[in-house]
Parts: sequence; structure tokens; C-alpha cells
Amino acid sequence: MIELREGGSQDLNEVIRIMQEAFDPRYGEAWTSAQCLGMLALPGVWLVIAGLDGKDAGFALARAIADEAELLLLATRPSARGRGVAGALLRTVIAEARDRGVVQLHLEVRAGNDAVRLYRREGFEKVGERKNYYRGKMGQAFDAHTYARKLC
Repeated sequence: MIELREGGSQDLNEVIRIMQEAFDPRYGEAWTSAQCLGMLALPGVWLVIAGLDGKDAGFALARAIADEAELLLLATRPSARGRGVAGALLRTVIAEARDRGVVQLHLEVRAGNDAVRLYRREGFEKVGERKNYYRGKMGQAFDAHTYARKLC
């Protein structure tokens, strides 16, 4: 059973550990502790932690500004994949965004990332592309695709 709870700065160390496990360093997608802490301090930001079998299994970080929001990060431990954790996190972000009066939710994802299947399944449509957005560990560049979903 997936347990979802509101997170905060007290969860930062676990968020970083999950990101390190979940994000392949070749692509340069993971955030630093300072980036996460700085984002958590901003208005309109929320963090959701997913637990599975009594252990933190994933998280989602999002930010709402006026009537729009962005899914900033979503990560699931590899050991928890295929068990509905990412979908539960995404649906929780969507529900919270609606509760905050958001009418459109945005996200960006590295081109070729398997998470695109989840986003499409949850109603997101590709709306743009950012060439050479990510810088990998060896300096190589990777495109990002932007997606959006109307919530009303």
C-alpha cells in the first residue's frame, strides 16, 4: 500500500538519497541539496513523499504561481518502480494543484525518459522543446521536452 504525506525541509536528506538512486548521473537531471532547500523556501511550493512497505519510496516537488503550476521533480526509487508510486505521486500533485486553483500544470522531462509514458497516460501533452537543456556528466547535451495538462 502506498502512503502519501506532505514533506518539508526535514525530508531533504531522504529526497537527495532518492534522487541519487533514481536519476542516472549521465543526464544531469538531479538537483543539489541547496537547490532543493532554496525551492522549498519559496511560496507556493509543496513536497509530497510516498512511502511503500514502511520506507520512503519516492517524492514529488511542485510549485504553483497564480493559476499555473509546474511539477519540478518526481522521483521513485528503482526498487519501488512498477508498483504505482510515481502515478500516485503525480495524481496527488494534480489534486493539490486543483485545490490551489491551478488551471494548467506544466513539466519538463529529458527527451527519451521513460517517465513520458506516465505523463501521457495522465493527460499531459507535449507543448515544446528545449534544445541541449541538460548537461550530462561527461558534458554531453540532452534535449528537454515540455508538457502541459489542463486541470479544469
